[in-house]
Amino acid sequence: MTTLMMGSCKNSKTISDAYGNFEAEETTISSEANGRIIWLNITEGQLLKKGDTVGLIDTTDLHYRLLQLRSQKAAIQSRTAGIHAQAAVYQQQKANLNNDLRRIENLLKEQAATPKQLDDITGSIRVIDQQIFSVKTQLESVSDEIKVVEAQISQVKEGLNRCYIVNPVEGSVLSSFAETGEVTAFGKPLYKIADLSTMELRVYVSGKMLSSIKTGQKARVFIDNEQGLEELTGSVTWISPSAEFTPKIIQTREERVNLVYAVKLRVVNDGRLKIAMPAEVIFAK
Repeated sequence: MTTLMMGSCKNSKTISDAYGNFEAEETTISSEANGRIIWLNITEGQLLKKGDTVGLIDTTDLHYRLLQLRSQKAAIQSRTAGIHAQAAVYQQQKANLNNDLRRIENLLKEQAATPKQLDDITGSIRVIDQQIFSVKTQLESVSDEIKVVEAQISQVKEGLNRCYIVNPVEGSVLSSFAETGEVTAFGKPLYKIADLSTMELRVYVSGKMLSSIKTGQKARVFIDNEQGLEELTGSVTWISPSAEFTPKIIQTREERVNLVYAVKLRVVNDGRLKIAMPAEVIFAK
């Protein structure tokens, strides 16, 4: 929350309960990518909605990186096809050996084959099983490689998405810190925005008044105009749980030593309220 100094309204004849200044929750929007700003459509005072795309950072490097990773993935997948073909050959060889094994077993029962022939065919099947296992291991390795590349592709795509400057909150642009054509970096501020449709008025009250104020309570809020004071309606949204010394810059030296409590009121803004504008408050009894 922006910290603002308090000030009293001018020419006030109203006996007010508290004085303060309007605040707004300001959000600084920073770059999420490195590179040159291709375009940035932001002007101070501009009203932006949540989700509006307001700029773009150069995506050339990331685009070429994505093409490279996709080619790498295609090359790995082509190896998969060759391994599958090799596995099919081994499976067929094993099927043929199993047929030979059954024949030799039958011949052995009739004493038309020797035990050595049976051992030879059994050994050949074990060799084929080892080759099939090796192929499966290769497939798992290739699958892991593909997963790594896919993760890198997802990372690059996320980086491309972050090159688009998307406004995260609804509000009015307060300040712009960058221009089209400038080089920006991750974390570098681009602009500041705040929702000014509803403003918060921070005032301070004494401990004696604290018992008569509660959240949700209505209050009369007065702002300066050319005729004197203009009345608005506010409601208490927050009361500080702890006391603090009265801000020294707006009170007399005697009053500075008093302990006070901060209170926030929400006031609907019809366009006249500005950040740091002073106001007076009379709490409803």
